[in-house]
Amino acid sequence: MAASGKYPDELRKRATRMAVELRADLATKQGAIARVAEQLGVHPETLRGWVRQAEIDGGLRSGTPTAEAERIAKQEQEVRELQRANHHLKTSAAFSRRSSTAPPAGSGLHRRPSPRGGRRAPGRDRADLCCAEEGWRADRPEQLLRGQDRPPSARAIRDAELATGIRVAHKANLDVYGASKIYAELNRAGVKVARCTVKWLMRAQMRRGIARGKTCRTTTGDAGTGQPEDLVKRKLAATGPKQLWVADLAYARTHAGWTYVAFVLDVFSRMILGWQVSISLLTGLAIDALDMGLWARQRVGQDVTGLVHHSDREG
Repeated sequence: MAASGKYPDELRKRATRMAVELRADLATKQGAIARVAEQLGVHPETLRGWVRQAEIDGGLRSGTPTAEAERIAKQEQEVRELQRANHHLKTSAAFSRRSSTAPPAGSGLHRRPSPRGGRRAPGRDRADLCCAEEGWRADRPEQLLRGQDRPPSARAIRDAELATGIRVAHKANLDVYGASKIYAELNRAGVKVARCTVKWLMRAQMRRGIARGKTCRTTTGDAGTGQPEDLVKRKLAATGPKQLWVADLAYARTHAGWTYVAFVLDVFSRMILGWQVSISLLTGLAIDALDMGLWARQRVGQDVTGLVHHSDREG
C-alpha cells in the first residue's frame, strides 16, 4: 500500500470527514475507521492518525495543532540553517586566525626567519601581517569577500606582464621553445625573471616546448659471440636463384612506438622471400624471416642446398 505521505490532500480530507461523521453516529461508531480505510484504499492506522489530528485541530483532543506543528518545524529548519552558516563562518575564520603557538605580541622571543631571508614581526604570523597591511581583521570573515573588490596587487600585475612576454617569445619562436630557452630569451631582452617563474607561468598558460625526437637504437653486437666468416667476400652477386640471400633490418616510428621489420632478399631475382614485423628487437625477428623464406622455397619443392645467407653479421 502507498505511503501516507503520498496520499492526495483531497483523499485525506474526504477520508477524515467520512470517518468523523461515522464515529459521531453511535450506530456506526464501532469499526468506522476500518470500513472507511478499506473503501478508500488507505491504511487504517494512517487514517486513524488523520482523524486524531483533526480532533486536535478541532479542540476535541489535547495535542499540538497542525498550524503550531508547521510553525515549530519551520523554526527548527531556520535554526539548522543558522547553525550551518555559523559553522561555515568559523571554518573560514580558522584559515586566517593568528597562530595559537605564536609568542605574545611585543616579545622578541622565537623570531622565525621568513622563507625569503627576512624576519617576521614578533608574535605575528603571515596571516596577521597580511591583515595588517590590507587594513582588515582576520576574525571578520565577511571582510574576505569584501577584499575581492580590491585592485590587483603588484605581483599580479607583474605576472600578467611576464605572461604576455612569454606568449610573445613563444609565438616568435614557432612555439618550440621550452621554459629554459624562454627564460634565456627574456633575460637577453632585459627582462629579469627567475627560471622557476617562467616554468609555472608557462604551465598556467599550458605552453610547452617541443622535445627532440629520440634516435632509434638498432642491433648491438655482443663482443663475446663468435662472428661467422664472410663467405661472399663482400661481393653481392649471383648467377641464379637460390644461390645468395641477403638479410636486412628496417625500422619506422609509429603511434605505438618503434616498429622493426626484418626481411630476406634473393640477390638474383630481387624477390623478398621472407619477412617479419615486431615491436621488439630480438634475435627471433631475423630468424623468423629466414625460416619463412626457407619454408616458402621448400613448400614448392625447391632445393636450397648450397644456399648462402648473408647479413651485416657476415654469412
